[in-house]
Amino acid sequence: MNVPLWAWLAFGSVIVVMLLIDLLAHRGAHVIGFREAAIWSSVWVGISLIFAVILAFTLGGDASVDFTTAWLLEKSLSVDNLFVFALIFGYFQVPREYQHRVLFFGVIGALVFRGIFLALGVTIVSKFSAVLFVFGAILMYSAWKLIKDSDDTVDPGKSIAVRLLRKVVPIGDEYHGSKFFIKQAGKRIGTPLLAVVVAIEAADLVFAVDSVPAVLAVSDDAFIVYSSNAFAILGLRALYFLLSGLLEKFHYLGQGLAFILAFIGVKLFLQAGHKTISESIPEIPSLASLGVIVVALAAAILLSLRYPAPPSDDDHEATTGGHLGLPATDHPAPARQA
Repeated sequence: MNVPLWAWLAFGSVIVVMLLIDLLAHRGAHVIGFREAAIWSSVWVGISLIFAVILAFTLGGDASVDFTTAWLLEKSLSVDNLFVFALIFGYFQVPREYQHRVLFFGVIGALVFRGIFLALGVTIVSKFSAVLFVFGAILMYSAWKLIKDSDDTVDPGKSIAVRLLRKVVPIGDEYHGSKFFIKQAGKRIGTPLLAVVVAIEAADLVFAVDSVPAVLAVSDDAFIVYSSNAFAILGLRALYFLLSGLLEKFHYLGQGLAFILAFIGVKLFLQAGHKTISESIPEIPSLASLGVIVVALAAAILLSLRYPAPPSDDDHEATTGGHLGLPATDHPAPARQA
C-alpha cells in the first residue's frame, strides 16, 4: 500500500499531541481512579476508531479493516502485559501515585523499540516470505506455553535488565517522590523508580516476541502495523488502571489469548504457503480474523464471569495487602532491593 507522507505526518502529530496532553494532565503525582481511567480508556478507544474511519475514507476499506484488526489484536495481547505490570509494581512496592509516571516512560520506550522491531519485521517479510513459517511457529509455541505455564509467575527481582542496570547505576533502597535520580553523599544514584521503568521496558521487549509476528500476520505494511501498535500501546496505561482490580476475575483470558495466538499462527502458515508454495492455498482475510478475535475475547470474558475462579489462599493476603498486593498505605515506603 502506498501511504502518502501526509498520512505519516498526521499520525505522528496525533501521537505527539496526545502524549503532551496526557503529560500535562498528569503533571502531579496522584492515584489514577476508576473514573479517570475509564475516561482516558474511552478517549484512546475513540481516537483509534476515528483513525480507522479516516483510513477508510483516505486509504480504503481494506486498510481500515487491517488497522482495526491489528489494533484489537495488539490490545488483546497487551492484557498479558497488565498482569506483569501488576506483579512488578507489587514486587517493588511502587506507591500508586507514581505508577502512571512509570508507565508513561515505559510507553515512550515501547513506541521506540516496537518501531524498530516492526521495521525489521516488515523488511524481512518483504524479502523472505518463508520467514512467516518461523513467525507462525513462534506463535504456536507461545500459545502452547501460555496454556502449559498459565500458573507460573515471573520474578521481577531476577530480571536481567534490572541486574545490568545495577552494574551501571547504583540503585538506592527508598523512593524519593517521582524522581529517577538523586544525589547521595555527593554521588548520583538511581531510585527504585528507575529500576521499575527498566523492568517494565524489559517486559515489553519479551512481549514483542509475540506481538510483532502476530501483527505481521494481519498486514506487512509499515504504516498499518506501526500505527495500530502505537494506538494500542498508548491506551495501555489507562487500561491498566481501569482493569487493575478486575484482572484476576477474568481467569479465562489466558485460554482466550492462547486461542488467538494459535489462530494467528495458522493464519501465518497459510500466508507463508500461499506466497512460497502455491497460490491455491487459501488465506484468512483480515475481516474474518477480526471476527475471530472479537468472539474469542468475548467468550473468555463471559466464561470468566459465568464460572468464577475458586478463591485461592492468596486472596486474603492480596486483600489485606492493598491494591494489587501493594502496601495498604499510599505513602512511599522502602522498596524491595532493586
